[in-house]
Amino acid sequence: MMKTGRVGRLTLGLAVVAAGVIALQTQVPQPRPVEADLPLQKNPPLSAAPDFTQLTVVTEKKQAFFDFLRPLVEQENDKTLEQRLWVKTMVALLSQGQTLEQTELNQLSDIAQQYRFELRSVTEQTVRDLMERVDIVPVEMVLIQAANESGWGVSRFAVEGNNYFGQWCFSRGCGLVPNARSSGLSHEVARFDDARGSVSAYLRNLNTNAAYAELRTIRRWLREADQPVTAEDLIPTLLRYSERKEEYVAELLQMLDNNRVYL
Repeated sequence: MMKTGRVGRLTLGLAVVAAGVIALQTQVPQPRPVEADLPLQKNPPLSAAPDFTQLTVVTEKKQAFFDFLRPLVEQENDKTLEQRLWVKTMVALLSQGQTLEQTELNQLSDIAQQYRFELRSVTEQTVRDLMERVDIVPVEMVLIQAANESGWGVSRFAVEGNNYFGQWCFSRGCGLVPNARSSGLSHEVARFDDARGSVSAYLRNLNTNAAYAELRTIRRWLREADQPVTAEDLIPTLLRYSERKEEYVAELLQMLDNNRVYL
């Protein structure tokens, strides 16, 4: 039999104590993995939009346009991703049979309202369905559509209304009246305080409007298959964004292919 000696007995004793502490820790309920409230992200200062009408070199104009809008798209996507990760944690808690706290239920309700999702009951499945809307949009797709809709930032609606996506509004005085608006129509092209407002409204439109349900479904399928969500995947779902439908989608895909060097 091997003799332990004084040092050996001390080492053995510490090992026994450590084992006991570990055993006790495994019996103590671990804290919930998330805070009840989402942290609030502050928007960084917004740089003034370049005067794209003064950029006469096409390559410089394109690069300046993308460089101006890209940080805004990434910032809005980061906010959405933060919400998505939090909602995903709620799904995990529900899948484990845990009951959500009231503050968590309130937060879920707020997010559901933001994304215009009717959360009639809080179950693992309904919260998974909410996640279909709480998701990001590929930056390249946003930039290409902005370039198309705003004529690389020189359209009247971009210059006068900070509207880079041709988004409509329907109350009198809410925006700019289109010069070529057909008789009998009353819509206006929305006016925003800055470009960030336009980007935020555009992303909210894609994530909430029934016209883009296919976009959200395909994005969800790709997520569930652990596949990347790309501009090429989602641009074909924008048929209802323009009256030109297939022609519009084909034009966006061509623009995406032609401008990869700037993206």
